[in-house]
Amino acid sequence: MYKNLAAWRAFAPALAALFFSPLSPAEPVKPPVKAAFVYVTPLTPAGWVRQHELGRQAVQAALGDRVQTRFVENVPEGADAERVIRDLAQQGHHIIFTPSFGYMEPTLKVARDFPNVRFESITGYKAAPNVATANARYYEGRYLAGVAAGRMATQAGYVAGFPIPEVIQGINAFTLGMRSVNPRATVKVVWLGEWFNPPRERDAAMTLMNQGAEVLAFHTGSTAVMVAAQERGRLAVAYHSDMRNVAPDAQVVAVTHRWGDYYTRRVQAVLDGTWRSEQVWGGVGAGFIRVEGFGRKVPEAVQNEVNARQADMAAGKLPVFAAPAGQPLRDNEGKVAIPAGQRLSDAQILEMNWLAEGVVGGITR
Repeated sequence: MYKNLAAWRAFAPALAALFFSPLSPAEPVKPPVKAAFVYVTPLTPAGWVRQHELGRQAVQAALGDRVQTRFVENVPEGADAERVIRDLAQQGHHIIFTPSFGYMEPTLKVARDFPNVRFESITGYKAAPNVATANARYYEGRYLAGVAAGRMATQAGYVAGFPIPEVIQGINAFTLGMRSVNPRATVKVVWLGEWFNPPRERDAAMTLMNQGAEVLAFHTGSTAVMVAAQERGRLAVAYHSDMRNVAPDAQVVAVTHRWGDYYTRRVQAVLDGTWRSEQVWGGVGAGFIRVEGFGRKVPEAVQNEVNARQADMAAGKLPVFAAPAGQPLRDNEGKVAIPAGQRLSDAQILEMNWLAEGVVGGITR
């Protein structure tokens, strides 16, 4: 009957409704709720995808037989993502979590065809009546990690995926944290143009260390940077997960992401019929981000300092992007980025497109 994919896609939502009868987001769902998760890279022992997998496991553990969860791993952003998300909606999943920035547009496109399925666009920023968005203030953890790194080193290297605001926030926050305790600190950035490519991540780390980096940070998806630092006897800040298992001597500290509580609350809301499209941006205080896993080389005094600043941040006493009275914060071209005595609004942070003083390199697009 349907001789091409376009015709099938036009018919599929109606067919799915006949077979699965999804309820509107305002109505409770009879258990078990079917929840699906789409992962942008293979599921590895540590990294971005691992933290979301821990979140899925937390949902299953908390809700038991009231939920059925599944995941699809190693789904590239773009057309493949749309195909997978659409398949999951057609299969009758009540809620679908899509944790990657490049999944935002495919999620919105599928959501328009399945108005009674709930979607959670993690790190996306475009919402719809049946699409919620959520992200973490990763930059808060980056600042705290920078404090630890600044106490241990002066020259840092940073392996970065794409120059989107989230990544730029992290680079700037890490630099500000380092320079808050070591004003001579610099951070050299290498852009990869992809999130997950362990060989290239390793090569970038090696290049930075060859150029003098004493400590490394990264915003990519594998443990390759940590392993490289371990091999070379250098230091590194773990991201996403605690990575002491692969870099026991190199790890300074880990900036970890915690999704279990949020994911469980959102699935519970589907059960209760209270799910709504919301926009959430939580940091240290909300439990989304934590700095932990200090390495064996980090002095106790440094650990205590970082933990004290983390407590201040959780209490709202330590904004990252704020300039002290009488001293503006400048970018790495010498221009005033934050006037003296002022702090950036969330809207300004979300649109960040400049690099802080102390960052070596530029923003390439």
